[in-house]
Parts: sequence; structure tokens; C-alpha cells
Amino acid sequence: MRKPWSITTTVRNPLRIKDFLKAAAELCGKPWNRDIQKEYQKLLIQKRLYGFDSVQFYNGLPAEITSLIDDTDAEMPMETIDEILRIKNYADFDMRGRQSMNPLTKFGFIRIDDNTKILSLTDSGRELLETDDNEIGKVLLRSFLKWQIPNPASRDYPEEDGYSGIPFVLALRLISRVNELEEARGNNGVGLQKREFALFATTLTNYAEIDSYANMVIELRDLQNGHDKQERKTIRDNYRLRFARDYLNTTDSSTINKFLKNLNDYGDNAIRYFRLTNFIRIRGGGFYVDIEPSRSTEINALFESEWYKPKEFIDKNAYLGYLCASAEPRYPWETEEKLREIANTIQEDVIELGFEENEAITPVSFDGSSSEELKATIEDLRKRRNELRNKSDHDKAQPAESIAECIKQFDDIYTNDEKSRALMLEYLSTMGLHAFNDAISVKPNYPIGDDNEPTSTAPGGVPDIECVYNSFGMVCEVTMLRNRSQWFNEGQPVMRHLRDFEASHNNSYCLFIAPSIHTDTAETFYMANNFGYKGQRQKIAPITISQFVGMLQTLKQMREDGKVFHNSDMKELLDKIVNESTAGNDSERWIANIPQIVIDWRNSLLNR
Repeated sequence: MRKPWSITTTVRNPLRIKDFLKAAAELCGKPWNRDIQKEYQKLLIQKRLYGFDSVQFYNGLPAEITSLIDDTDAEMPMETIDEILRIKNYADFDMRGRQSMNPLTKFGFIRIDDNTKILSLTDSGRELLETDDNEIGKVLLRSFLKWQIPNPASRDYPEEDGYSGIPFVLALRLISRVNELEEARGNNGVGLQKREFALFATTLTNYAEIDSYANMVIELRDLQNGHDKQERKTIRDNYRLRFARDYLNTTDSSTINKFLKNLNDYGDNAIRYFRLTNFIRIRGGGFYVDIEPSRSTEINALFESEWYKPKEFIDKNAYLGYLCASAEPRYPWETEEKLREIANTIQEDVIELGFEENEAITPVSFDGSSSEELKATIEDLRKRRNELRNKSDHDKAQPAESIAECIKQFDDIYTNDEKSRALMLEYLSTMGLHAFNDAISVKPNYPIGDDNEPTSTAPGGVPDIECVYNSFGMVCEVTMLRNRSQWFNEGQPVMRHLRDFEASHNNSYCLFIAPSIHTDTAETFYMANNFGYKGQRQKIAPITISQFVGMLQTLKQMREDGKVFHNSDMKELLDKIVNESTAGNDSERWIANIPQIVIDWRNSLLNR
């Protein structure tokens, strides 16, 4: 039975793969037997990389253990983990360890010796551990350009069953080919819808089928043309069922339904990982996956060299040596000619952005530069382009019409793909804080692509957004979570991030934004404001998304009225909310009073 390719369903957040690798590195030098497989999974529990905030995992555990798990500042002893395993009575705990290790070996970060079964950290793995979180995509790109099906290290995709390709490049070529077909029909190429990507990209397992798969995408689109929303859904569902039946060569409904459900997971995870390479972008409110135009030289070089075809290796060791090396491969665009083309293209962007920001940037010639010099220049130019785009974003956020657009996008946030909403919230909150204007800096911590759009949410261990004003500092933490998982994921991390920020910024606050404030989250922040976190009181102001939008509406009106918003106005609101928590109220009453505080603050600004 044919099977689609999959990046991983174990490590859904690509930025966490580095954390999984850190845990695995502690076991290097040991044999990968059942005992060590169990030990690895226990380490993941100890480091709260497995089971944390999982209702299923927490089920049956006593309160003292769940409380310890939730206390992310507390170390979890192995005795506690052994007790968890006794209570949960896992029959397949070693298998879980193997599943957790699989993406690390699949992409060459960990190697298991064929004879001794000893675990070792590879050169590529060391590079990943040493790489800043915002640069992880560079390491992943190299791995994705080497991981192929079939390969001598895996029996999952045998050549005799028709597997032949490099999944990452197959997906890129499919998107590109669909765009070409649409443009030939007089339509704009917009990439693949995420559901198209899940159905077609993950099941494209042979480079010889690229054109036939592109034609199937067009066929499905044509079938839906001229029908209403419900009719289109019916057509898609029927098409998916027929596709699954033919792909699997079965009529068994349970097998087909499981297959289609898995495809959605495979597609979503692949997009998350591939986005970090900067070779794809997300557009259309999070519904479309498209080629990143600023990487066209690199992507076209992959196509010209037919990089979607698998390479031949004499044996498993040869393949793993190639996969695990940090110095390989030499990319097809790493010629002086193509590197100069890339450098010139980015320089044109920089000059144009500089002109928009009234910065005169003198062009330079790259003739005579070596490949290594050009690579370094390209990195510098990309950083400069991002700096200018960030400044441009700040300036473009100021007019009333830009604020109105930001408000509209906030209002439309729930129309976005569900899994894109958290990322959208971070981006819109950043743009909203830019709009308030009077900041020395507004720095989001999410990784950004060449388009200055976020490629993933901010990594763990840092605030979502850091703001510096002339008399105070502020971190902004945002979440789309509503229920108790809001407290699980945000309670202590918010306090910890603020404490780290306080160490280098005097008079620091945290603005916490969520759809609603859960009672446990409110209680945690109330305690931090009144009694302190690690011996020192904090200043945390929780508000809802709708309240933040109300602040932006006020700002828009002030712009239209010719009034100026100062950073002291922001500080005034933060102080009012924080002071309300220390005015003898309990946490419930505090949260209940915040809406009126925001309304009064808004009215005072409009009436001054």
C-alpha cells in the first residue's frame, strides 16, 4: 500500500526540534536499546517536552504530580516520572521514545551506529544546537534538500513501489507548476490552498508525476467553479474520497478516513517546517502556500538542476555520511554568477526601501567578489533589508487608514485558518504597537521571512514582543488560548519572561493580550502583582483582544482629530490596570473592573 511522505507528527512545532535534540544529546555514547529509548522519553517528560498541558497525559495523575508538572520553574525528579509511568501503565513506552527520536535521525541530527547501536551527535546536529532560534531554518533547509525517498537508511519508501524524489523540492515544483498552468490560463498564480497541499503535495512521491499532480489540482479547481460554498465542499469531499481510494487501492472506509485525516496533519506540519526555510510564503489570510519570490534564483536553480530527483548512494553509510554532514551539499545556486544575481536583487530592494525611508544608499558592484565574499554580502544585505522593512512597517502603521486596516484584520482574525491565528495575533499586535508610534523600539521575537512576515510564532524562552520607551520598558505576550491551557502555557512563562526583561530594563511592564482572561491566569498575575514572583513584585496588565482593538480605535480617532499619542499615555493605562490589582480587590473583581478602566482611559484621551 502506498503511503505519503511526512516530516514528523511528533515534534509539531519546528522550533522545538532543537529542544528534542538537546535531550537526545545527553544520551549520546549510549546504546539505543529499549532501556535508553525509555530513558529518552522520560527525559522529554522531565523537560516538559512531552505530556505538558495534555489532558490525556494528565488524566489519572494525582494533583501533587500535575501541580509539579505545571510548575515550570521546578525540577521534576526521575522518581516522579517513574511514578507517572507506574500510574499510566504504558505498555509501549520504548516505542514512544523511538517515535520521538525518529525526526532527529531522519534528518541527520543524530546517528545510530549499525553495529554498536551507539547514539552520536552529528556535525549537522551540532550545527543545529549552536544555531540561534531565528536561524534554524538554514539548518533545516540543508536537511530538507538531502532527505530523499527512497534512501538506504529507511525501508518506508522502497524504490520498487515507485518512490523517487526529494519531498521538499517536489512540493516546491508542484506549487510552481500549478502557478504556471494557472498563468497560462490567464489567471494569477497564487500557490496551493493548504488543503490542496495536504492532499497533493504529501502524496507526490515520484518526480515523474509532478505534471500529472499539477493537472489534478487544476481539475479539482475546475470542478468547483461556479458552485456555492456548500456545493464546493461536497465536490472536494467526493474528490478526496475517490483520490484516497485510488491511491490506497482499497474501498475500506476506515482506512480511507484515517488516511485523509493523517494527510491534514502531514500537510500542516510540512508547511510549518518548510516555512522556516524562507522558500515558501503564506498568503491569502493563511489559506495559501506559495513560492517565496525573493528566493526565485535559488528555487529555479533547484529546478534547473533537477534537484527533485533522488541521488544514488552505494550503501546506507554513504547516504548517512551525506545526510549528517553540515558542509554538504553544495547548493546549485552557489556559483559566482548566481550569487551575484542574488546579491544584486537584494541590493535593489535595499535601495528602494532606503529611498522610501529617505536614506540614500549607494549601490556597489559585486564583480570580482569570491563566492564566500558574496555569501557574506548576501547575509548582510538581507539583514539590512529586514531593518529597513521594519522601519517601513513602523512608518506605514501611523496613518489613520493603516490603523483602520489593522483593526479590520483583528476583527477578521477568526476567519483565518485556525492554526494560523496565533501567528496572526503576534503579527497584528506588533503592528498595533508600532501604530502607537512613540516607542524607541518595537521588537517582535518571531522569526521573519524575506517578506518581513513572521514564519513562526516566537520561540520559547523569550517574550513575544519587546518594547522600549523613554521612561519604561514593556513586554507584550499574546495568546489565542482561552481555557485552562492558557494558564498552563502562559502563566509562569509570562512572569519569567518579564523577570528576564526587568534585569536589563528599568520600570518594566507586561501587557498580556488574549481573547479572554481565564480565572487561573488572572489569579497567577494577581499574585505576581501583589506578592511578587521570585521575591519581587511585577507589573502585569491583562487585557482582551477586543480591549486592545478598542485602544486602536481610540488611536485612530486621535489621528483623525490631530491629537498626539505619547508613550506616557500607554504607561498611564498600564499603571491603572496594575494598581487596580493592588487596591484590595481579589483577582476576579480585578479582571471585572478592567473593561471600565480601559473605557475611562479611552474617553480621557479623546476629551483632552
